[in-house]
Amino acid sequence: MSIHEIFMPALSSTMTEGKIVSWVKSPGDKVEKGETVVVVESDKADMDVETFYEGYLAHIIVDAGGTAAVGSAIAYVAETEAEIEAAKSLANSGSTAATTPAPEKVPATASVGAPTAAQNGNGSNHKEGRLVASPRARKLAKELKVDLTSLKGSGPYGRIVAEDVEAVVGKAKPAAPVTPAPTVAPVQPAAPAPAAPAPVPAAASSAVSGQVVPFTTLQNAVVRGMVASLAVPVFRVGYTITTDGLDKLYKQIKSKGVTMTALLAKAVAVTLQKHPLINASYSEQGIVYHSDINISVAVAMDDGGLITPVLRNADMIDIYSLSRNWKSLVDRARAKQLQPDEYNSGTFTLSNLGMFGVDTFDAILPPGQGSILAIGAARPQLVATADGLFGVRQQMQVNITCDHRIIYGAHAAAFLQDLAKLIETNAQSLTL
Repeated sequence: MSIHEIFMPALSSTMTEGKIVSWVKSPGDKVEKGETVVVVESDKADMDVETFYEGYLAHIIVDAGGTAAVGSAIAYVAETEAEIEAAKSLANSGSTAATTPAPEKVPATASVGAPTAAQNGNGSNHKEGRLVASPRARKLAKELKVDLTSLKGSGPYGRIVAEDVEAVVGKAKPAAPVTPAPTVAPVQPAAPAPAAPAPVPAAASSAVSGQVVPFTTLQNAVVRGMVASLAVPVFRVGYTITTDGLDKLYKQIKSKGVTMTALLAKAVAVTLQKHPLINASYSEQGIVYHSDINISVAVAMDDGGLITPVLRNADMIDIYSLSRNWKSLVDRARAKQLQPDEYNSGTFTLSNLGMFGVDTFDAILPPGQGSILAIGAARPQLVATADGLFGVRQQMQVNITCDHRIIYGAHAAAFLQDLAKLIETNAQSLTL
């Protein structure tokens, strides 16, 4: 008898359980090795899970909507039709499957649509030349009689998505307006602020008084991360930054697709070049100095929770490419299509509540990082000028939270001083 288990894969380094979004295959369906059988919601994204075995999907242990711990069995695959009933009996008895050794279960860092076989225990890795399509795209292609091999996918790594299928038959729907990310901060008259308010999470807006609304997988991940942060001794330092020069630059290059978020991330990244300790993180062995400067930017999700898309090597990339990257990250974050390294590789985090008119706030340090910068709204302020007169300047309050095990007050203050100097006197250099 050859009956094998499909395990709940670890699709990110922080994932402890996953939720079944949908089963692509039904019990009794033939499955090929490397074929998508189920879509799993990890703590950050929805991903296709592929089977390592060829045979028949014999029995589903965890139905759509259910959750399972990483490494636990969620379904059985039988190599022959004759063994399907035996697999069902095995499930009912609660016995362990697999008369042949199952692949070693190793935490995955799989890409969307192609979890790594050796890492998740189920699927085969993305290979050049192999068709990769979302479950919805496959279903739509079957209904509309579209040959998927003739399409070029617009998703990550060339993954074919439903829109690609709709477009080829002339049924593509008009693109919906992109909801601005809550951290993207266009300028109101000479001040960083968003073009539109951040969306209210659906889970919050639809809740009925007295009702208990279960946490989403993403919200649970945030809860675990925030609780872990309480064990870290932190301190905070505030600073006032005049933004007139930054506002002027933004007005000049806004039409070229540059976002205020990208400008702020670039300014922080360039300043971090001079302050590697602020970009470092704590480990039991000592201080971890990161070779790259990867800026995470906190984004509130429509259905609740928080995710931090990462602008990798933000100090090295030009502002125009950085802005394009940011738009792509936000779009895919809202569609739950980010790859793990696009949300868990940050070395420093920005959190911006200026769009809500917030003057100043404290940000909670993300696990695995040494610092996070909270950014408030820029407002016109009456200030004393260097010549002894009074003038009106646009100013914003920033507040940095640091891990006190590796960073001290003087380090944080020096970083903020240099950040202010860059924004106030040399903002034009951000376009170089």
